[in-house]
Amino acid sequence: MKRTLRILLSLSFALILTCMVGALVGCSDQASENAEDTPEEVFNTAVVYYSATGNTQRVADMIAGPNNGVLFPITPSTPYTEADLDGEDPDSRVSRELENGATSVELVSTTMPDWESYDTVFLGYPIWLGEAAFPMQSFVAANDFSGKKVIPFCTSEASGIGTSAEQLAEIAKTGEWLPGGDFSEEPSLEEVSAWVSSLGLGSNVQA
Repeated sequence: MKRTLRILLSLSFALILTCMVGALVGCSDQASENAEDTPEEVFNTAVVYYSATGNTQRVADMIAGPNNGVLFPITPSTPYTEADLDGEDPDSRVSRELENGATSVELVSTTMPDWESYDTVFLGYPIWLGEAAFPMQSFVAANDFSGKKVIPFCTSEASGIGTSAEQLAEIAKTGEWLPGGDFSEEPSLEEVSAWVSSLGLGSNVQA
C-alpha cells in the first residue's frame, strides 16, 4: 500500500513538473511572437531650430509631431531684441555680428543630448541678411554631422532660402545635406507635411 502511494505521488509530481515546464515554454514562445509582432518604434529624428519671433518654431513643431522628432531649440546666451534684428541699421547687433563673424554667437548650449543617436536632423532658422540666422550658424559650427542626413528649412518674408543651406553645409563639412525647404512666416500644416513627404526619407520619417 505504501509503495503504491509512493509511486502515485512520484507520478503526480512528475506530471505537475511537466505541466509547469510546458507552461513556461509556452509563455516564452508567446512573448517571442508578441515581440516579433510589435514594430520597433524609431525615435532617431531631431528637429533643431532657432526661432526669433516664433515662426520657425511653429514649423519645427509641425515637422516633429508626426515624425516622433525630438525638438531642440537653440538659445542665444543673450536674447535678441527687436532693435538687434534691424538689418537696415549698420550699428544693430545682427549687422555687427555679420561683420565680425556670424558663427561666433554665444549659445546657452551647443550640445543636444544623445546627439550621436540621431541619423536624421532637421535644421530650422529664419533668414537674416541673406544668411541662416547666426545662432544656427554657431550651432552647426560646433557639432559633428558625420553619418547624419541633414535637412535645412527656413522661414522668411520674401527672400527665400537662397544659398543659406549650402553655407551651413560648408560650415559643417560633414553630413549628407539634402535640399532645403523654404516657408513663409505662417505656412499651413499641409504645406509642411507635403514637403517632408517629398524628401523620401523612409518609414521612420513620414508626414
